[in-house]
Amino acid sequence: MAITLSENVIELLRNRESKKVLATVDKNGIPNVSFKGSITVNEEGKIELIELLETSQTNKNLTYSLWFDKTVAISVWGEGGTEYEIKGIPRKVHIDGPYYEKKYVESLERNPINDISGVWIIEPTEVRNQTYAERKKEQDEKYPIIGHLDKDRKL
Repeated sequence: MAITLSENVIELLRNRESKKVLATVDKNGIPNVSFKGSITVNEEGKIELIELLETSQTNKNLTYSLWFDKTVAISVWGEGGTEYEIKGIPRKVHIDGPYYEKKYVESLERNPINDISGVWIIEPTEVRNQTYAERKKEQDEKYPIIGHLDKDRKL
């Protein structure tokens, strides 16, 4: 089920300085992980990815995910160690038409050697704050007895 991304997640995804990684799987369940600086959020609140290469493993896996309603994962890491994991389902790929052409021109303006395979639209279904401080707090609250024994005694 689709969710609405929070403003801080949208800002992090739209920030060109953020590090963004996309994880997909092929038809045999073999994972592929790639840095994808072109991941952003469109005006409709959906995740958008411009894939440059037609024959990339990412493009193949996204096509498989689109056809068979499979989930992909995106990890985005920003300034100060803020990190989120976003899961979503590819719902559409623009391979021609006005929207594709607009993104193609924008891509060429950034780098004249670019050629784009498609503009992928991914519907977010889950977001998890993976920032260390947040995860540590959650762990301490949920599992108070987990910890290192050496922290409980004086050395």
